[in-house]
Amino acid sequence: MLAVQRSAVVPDSLSVPSNAPEHCPGTESELAGKADACNGCANQEICASNTPKGPDPALPLIRDRMATVKHKILVLSGKGGVGKSTFTAQLGWAFAADDQIQTGVMDVDICGPSIPTIFGVALEQVHSSSSGWSPVYVQDNLGIMSVGFMLPSSRDAVMWRGPKKNGLIAQFLKDVDWGDLDYLVIDTPPGTSDEHLSVVQYLKESGIDGAVLVTTPQEVSLQDVRREIDFCRKVGIRVLGLVENMSGFVCPGCKTESQIFKPTTGGAERLAKETGIQLLGKVPLDPRIGKSADYGVSFLDEYPDSPASDAYLDIIDKIKKILGSESAS
Repeated sequence: MLAVQRSAVVPDSLSVPSNAPEHCPGTESELAGKADACNGCANQEICASNTPKGPDPALPLIRDRMATVKHKILVLSGKGGVGKSTFTAQLGWAFAADDQIQTGVMDVDICGPSIPTIFGVALEQVHSSSSGWSPVYVQDNLGIMSVGFMLPSSRDAVMWRGPKKNGLIAQFLKDVDWGDLDYLVIDTPPGTSDEHLSVVQYLKESGIDGAVLVTTPQEVSLQDVRREIDFCRKVGIRVLGLVENMSGFVCPGCKTESQIFKPTTGGAERLAKETGIQLLGKVPLDPRIGKSADYGVSFLDEYPDSPASDAYLDIIDKIKKILGSESAS
């Protein structure tokens, strides 16, 4: 069943108890204890009372943990299958190519965690210490965290309702010992649901530098990206720019480019003009991108001469300049 929300209201996922039913309005809502979803909930009487509700105890812990993270970037897509996680991985690889830059990648695509596979560490496990959970390190300056490390096998489905997802995201932010990071790249699932709301609300005090929106050229993908842009504007996240993925196909042999997914309505370029958002770049199809993801290696390192590598690096340089110029000022 899909939850229908009024477009003007953004639920506060931080105020949802861990044992709440699906579609809980949150303890801070005027409908707390009164909505249809509250019937039968163990918290209904408390929520409906006028007892003052304190702040979420996780917030100060998250604020303290995130104090050592300079830049936080969300990677979003309205539609699944557009290459968002692959782009996240290339962004992480590119940042970490500089030995002086400490990079973290947090995978909050809880029902479809692909980041461990793309980075080649799917068989690793999370370890804990007195300072918290340790990220899984791909290299000395590149650590990642994903629910994929906690599953008994890659075939196990994650069937969680919103409150349990929210709880794990809070743990990733407050309990993971990220250390001093220059960049924390957060890979999100498609759409605008629990995971997105949780990340936004939990990082409200710490601040999110912005979001990169990934799309493909066809209108069916662009429609969902428009909704993603609307989401970002409603919750106050700045959109750093658009990335058009699978933008043409480049033959690895002759380097000739042809259009596989034609931009019938103008693609990301037209959308960028309509919305006033920067088009960061277009990444052409290269079958070796998928091969690199399957084998868990950096496409940028394996195929530096590919036009797709040039496009990735150009986009990533633009993101660095946007964030770097702000840090300097």
